[in-house]
Amino acid sequence: MRAHEETAETTGCGARIGLAALAKAAFRGGNLAPVGAELLKRAARDEDDADALMDLSVVMQLLGHRSSGLSLQAQALGIRQVYRQGCVKGRPAARLLVIACPGDLAENNAIEFLVEGSDIEMETMYVAPDLPAPDPIPEHDVAMVAICESGRNGPVLGHAARMLEGWAKPVLCPAGRIAALGRDEVSRLLDGAPGVAMPVAERVSRRALAEMGGFPRIARPVGSHKGQGLARLEDGAGVAKYLAGRKESEFYVAPYVDYRSADGQFRKYRVVLIDGRPYACHMAVSRDWIVHYISAGMAESAEKRAEEARFFERFEEDFAARHGEALRAVAERVGLEYFGIDCGETRDGELLVFEVDSAMTVHAMDPPELYPYKPAQMERVFGAFRKMVLARVD
Repeated sequence: MRAHEETAETTGCGARIGLAALAKAAFRGGNLAPVGAELLKRAARDEDDADALMDLSVVMQLLGHRSSGLSLQAQALGIRQVYRQGCVKGRPAARLLVIACPGDLAENNAIEFLVEGSDIEMETMYVAPDLPAPDPIPEHDVAMVAICESGRNGPVLGHAARMLEGWAKPVLCPAGRIAALGRDEVSRLLDGAPGVAMPVAERVSRRALAEMGGFPRIARPVGSHKGQGLARLEDGAGVAKYLAGRKESEFYVAPYVDYRSADGQFRKYRVVLIDGRPYACHMAVSRDWIVHYISAGMAESAEKRAEEARFFERFEEDFAARHGEALRAVAERVGLEYFGIDCGETRDGELLVFEVDSAMTVHAMDPPELYPYKPAQMERVFGAFRKMVLARVD
């Protein structure tokens, strides 16, 4: 902390630690409690230290204290709405203004991971219907909407869309297109796309779900992400048991597609599309149909990591080539300059799309001693993001 503050004071780059550094420390098992204590002392010394409050908000959320984190964020936003992250030595190649909304760490695209250490200067401006844009707007070359699609974020995406009408600078990922990424809407958007399989999701009430047939089906609460509340329902008894454990009033329901490979395992791929071109981010192999990278045992299996390394190495001529038509169709129909998909492959060889999201977390936090093949791949992703931004600079 003290080293960080000395650097900030001597360079004039601001006093924020930022999400990328804090998340990396937490991801690798670091103890954030001392960092939080030091930030708390800073905030106590200066009640207007919005940078300390915003960092402390991130620390609290990473430690699992969401409510406290959001309260600290609200205090910070009451002082200031714009936050600079990172420091570019000399003249930046581009000044990127990120449009974000108040909320927890899942509400916005963590663009900070994509520009960390680059020559892109990034400032984040928080807006909401009750938090209008500051006057003046920070100087920038390109703006980008980072707000993710969710039931909660509908009003703020509408607000951002109206705010950005006639914007003087280029805008990446327009709010209106992000708003169309609800699971039911995007499944209809991709319905019939060549080479794409994405079962159409229905948005239903608890009562409608209780009366539904046509099993097996998958269900998840509306507004949930990262597999929260996701379940495969085999019959009416399974539906009743599922609803007994859930309090939500609405759910997305879709037919279940068995996407097991010939070896009986399930493979999930994360791909980002940047200016229409696909880039591999990770793949996970699991015996369970719900595949999460952390719980899939990738860290524990050298064999699985070797397969992921081959996936990266051969991505262009293998996966991206086999699904080229499908990926182009997805890019065209979604219409965003940057977004991610979680996907698999059907037994018939189609691209099985599980989720489309403009705010999928893409990072380089995995320890290189365990994943030596990842840094170079993530540099390709970050380089493509940089190229996309620079292409919009007047």
